[in-house]
Amino acid sequence: MPDLLLELFCEEIPARMQKQAADDLKRLVTNALVERGLVYEGAASFATPRRLALHVAGLPARQPDLREEKKGPRVGAPDAAVQGFLRAAGLASLDEARIEKDPKGKGEFYVAVVERPGAAALDVLAEVLPGVVRGFPWPKSMRWGAASVRSDSLRWVRPLHSILATFGPDTEEPEVVPFEVDGIVAGATTRGHRFMAPGEITVRRFDDYGPALEKAKVVLDAERRKRIIHADAQDLALAQGLELVEDEGLLEEVAGLVEWPVTLMGEFEDAFLAIPPEVVRATIWANQKCFVLRNPDGELANKFILVSNIEASDGGKAIAAGNARVVRARLSDALYFWKTDQGPLPDYVTDANRDKPLDQRLAKLQALDIVFHEKLGTQGERVERIRALAKEIAPLVGADPALADRAAQLCKADLPTEVVGEFPETQGLMGRRYAQLQGEHADVCAAIEEHYKPQGPSDRVPTNPVSIAVALADKLDTLVGFWAIDEKPTGSKDPYALRRAALGVIRLLLENDARVGLMRFIGAHLGVMRARGAPVQAGHDAVGADLLSFIHDRLKVYLRDKGARHDLIDAALGATPLPRTGEGRDQSAAGEGSDDLLMIVRRVEALGGFLDTDDGKNLLAGYKRAANIVRAEEKKEKGASFDGAYDPALLALAEEKALGAALEGASSAAAAAVAREDFAAAMSALSHLRAPVDAFFDKVTVNDADPALRLNRLRLLNALRGAVRTVADFSKIGG
Repeated sequence: MPDLLLELFCEEIPARMQKQAADDLKRLVTNALVERGLVYEGAASFATPRRLALHVAGLPARQPDLREEKKGPRVGAPDAAVQGFLRAAGLASLDEARIEKDPKGKGEFYVAVVERPGAAALDVLAEVLPGVVRGFPWPKSMRWGAASVRSDSLRWVRPLHSILATFGPDTEEPEVVPFEVDGIVAGATTRGHRFMAPGEITVRRFDDYGPALEKAKVVLDAERRKRIIHADAQDLALAQGLELVEDEGLLEEVAGLVEWPVTLMGEFEDAFLAIPPEVVRATIWANQKCFVLRNPDGELANKFILVSNIEASDGGKAIAAGNARVVRARLSDALYFWKTDQGPLPDYVTDANRDKPLDQRLAKLQALDIVFHEKLGTQGERVERIRALAKEIAPLVGADPALADRAAQLCKADLPTEVVGEFPETQGLMGRRYAQLQGEHADVCAAIEEHYKPQGPSDRVPTNPVSIAVALADKLDTLVGFWAIDEKPTGSKDPYALRRAALGVIRLLLENDARVGLMRFIGAHLGVMRARGAPVQAGHDAVGADLLSFIHDRLKVYLRDKGARHDLIDAALGATPLPRTGEGRDQSAAGEGSDDLLMIVRRVEALGGFLDTDDGKNLLAGYKRAANIVRAEEKKEKGASFDGAYDPALLALAEEKALGAALEGASSAAAAAVAREDFAAAMSALSHLRAPVDAFFDKVTVNDADPALRLNRLRLLNALRGAVRTVADFSKIGG
């Protein structure tokens, strides 16, 4: 069967766009072909710094013929309806239609049989491909040349130079797909490496394409370029007795910068190793896109790996030396910044902070009134809010409030340092370094670095109690602040990374088994913000409930990713809250469900275990039957409520008496177990309801002719519903 080879050759494709562009090319072309009846056997797309390529294998030579029956109007319908039918079906007259009887007995109607022969696949490709090229979804694109004055001229990531498009079977000479875009006519030629093989190359099909590019010093497959770079870098390092510091993100980027990767080693002076290794790495990565190396003892080495796009006649010595000169210059700047940050700031030295350069940077941060957000005040004001929160949270996570206060006080003090100003990705880490140099407590130093964590689903979660307290305070301040001013995430837009902050709160609590009632802190923090002039958009309760609901939504995503059933999560969140007191605990639930995330997770786990048993499955079925009966009667009598207590004296039959007695014991036992947060015991207590519930529905008529008995039995079933709901909202459980 014929194959398609398509290449779009241009001036440059930024490394960060290549993978998505290759995926988009494959998706756009194959979707368009399938929509037109051209089903293929396989497809693969590729990207290099200068080209996007696509191979679609096993395409049919033609579209399948189309035979479609179109139902028309009834026989005898108005002429306008008939004429519309003829036009839509492409018929000249009703003589070309047939008449069929309606199977439902609604008379006779016209039917047109439309047959269209399939078009040649080559013609379909000529129709499809120009639209793909013109409408390609680049994040950023440009016009160029004389045609750029026209608003309808081609926009592309960089100037598009040529299009290669061939189609045909292995056994025949393939044809060029006949189309053009903005004067660029599709052909059968491409070009090799920009410097080492810039001439034209004629290509027939994909089997010729890869080898021809390889001869022309182009490695087409990005994954293969990555493997070459990684293996060669490891070999160079090993030859020097060193280890490569792995960096998947850098490897991905460098593979997108070269078509013919050549790894080389550079060197810098040992004196620069006095700089913190993270800064050395950031300097070399940010400026030269190079890999750093370390000695067997784990210490950073004074050598680095660079990747060139050319095989130089001198073996790369000049290229390595040139990169080394740039690295030395940037490391000289970094060394200057590092030393400067350790010195005093004369304008901010006081008797209290004379020997504490990091405190002096904090004074600078506060004095400069650096704005965090126009509605949420300065960074200095934010630090004070975080301090207040951290001190309150500290006892709940086992941290010393004084250490949490000190860590929160210094957590943003490295922002005005020279190193962080040059390398923002080192914030927190440099704060830890400077705190260590001025003799801060080890827990304070750790918390300064770790309060930004976790920054994503795979990032490490702090376990030091002081770090947990400050990290929670930082994230809650962010969430509460932006909720207060109504700057919440919308759709896919989340400019302040609030989803990430909420996930951070969830992971900090759950992965450290931390018991923190969030509503207490959300409400108090809203009060602090309003007192300090933040334009809180609504009442505390409304904002707090909405934020808690958002956190619950992120919790559902987190737990689903861990394998939890979504309906059990909803059931646990829907449990009727019991009044409760205690350090760090809200007096009642606010928003949807509990504000204690760890308790929710334990409830979900216990509920899942219970429902895996026969007792659990049968009680769920009995609950749903009871709930459905009560709900149906409530709908039948608008405004009716069966929330009142049932009267034990009106329980006439043995089975309803048995259910009433079992319900009284199970309800109190389950509530007591929930109060002490023993959810397994609560489920066990409810399991005793299984037999009396089954017997009740087997022997008792709920809708008795006696109104008093009927009302009492409905209240009994409603009591069953309420008792179960203290553990979970069974109505939200599937099955």
